[in-house]
Amino acid sequence: MTMIDLGMPGLGGLDLVPAAEAPQTAKDFTSDQEVRWCPGCGDYAVLAAVRSFMPTLGIKRENTVFVSGIGCSSRFPYYMDTFGMHSIHGRAPAIATGLAVARPDLSVWVVTGDGDALSIGGNHLIHALRRNINLKILLFNNRIYGLTKGQYSPTSETGKVTKSSPMGSVDHPFNPVSLALGAEATFVGRAIDSDRKGLTAVLAAAAAHRGTALVEIFQDCPIFNDGSFDVLRRPDTAPQRLIPLTHGEPIRFGPKGEDGLGTSVVVRAGFGLAVAEAADVDPADVVVHDVTDVHLAFALSRLSDQDLTHTVTGVFRDVRRTTYDDAVRAQVGEAREAAQRAGGPDLQAVLRGRDTWTVDE
Repeated sequence: MTMIDLGMPGLGGLDLVPAAEAPQTAKDFTSDQEVRWCPGCGDYAVLAAVRSFMPTLGIKRENTVFVSGIGCSSRFPYYMDTFGMHSIHGRAPAIATGLAVARPDLSVWVVTGDGDALSIGGNHLIHALRRNINLKILLFNNRIYGLTKGQYSPTSETGKVTKSSPMGSVDHPFNPVSLALGAEATFVGRAIDSDRKGLTAVLAAAAAHRGTALVEIFQDCPIFNDGSFDVLRRPDTAPQRLIPLTHGEPIRFGPKGEDGLGTSVVVRAGFGLAVAEAADVDPADVVVHDVTDVHLAFALSRLSDQDLTHTVTGVFRDVRRTTYDDAVRAQVGEAREAAQRAGGPDLQAVLRGRDTWTVDE
């Protein structure tokens, strides 16, 4: 098989479908397993989007792996006709790290939820982000524990009444995007399950990124947290709340004005950002999005509060940094070459040799 570099850093060196073969389709990535989520669950929309998106990468199914932890979202690997592993609660990033380091020929994806990733798996998540391993993390955020029947999660709003907080949660929730940026993630994005176009665009950018890419996906749980993101879907409320990002473009949103652009803009306000009416602002003062500016990315993440008054979507940050797996493989290669120069044993021969040794005194 010929290795083809598409000019996309996240795909370089992967085994791709030869041009002579028939292109893969969403059906090729659809397993024979019955999809078993509750009717109306946002996971269905994400699954459909991912199945349709994966063929566009041109990566063979047998070179694609989905690793999940525990939770409703973690059933995902069963429904993709690729390699996959339904792993341990909160530990999917650790297992995916091993795969990414040992098998650079694989495209490794992690599917997790707000409880799995941010509670028991919190440390695994932040260290995967800071290490910058070449894997993609899809964090399904429904602000509730769905699989265990409706307890509040690390992203539930303060005051949330649930089975485990009958008088309202007193916890302050995580902002997953802010958390990822604080952990030095090189790629951070956010999308909504029902926005197929926006979700696909963020997934494409994440796939092209070489390093750890975190994509937070707002996803509805119709049983235990129904309608949690409805204000971001309804045509009468969504335009005033959703702030889409495009690298190199002024950040404008809201209902269309006479110029065909959004009537609201994002401007600098001290050390942070604020929302203003476009008519009241000099166009030169409107913030232009830059995915390489970590300070801007963090400030944008803070525009999204618990009540979703202003919710930013798209790619917050996308920068290049040496990946952990590339660095580890380079060290192993250097050690092997040094051993050979010194006349030492072949490392692979030792690893694949006998289980016992005789040590001379």
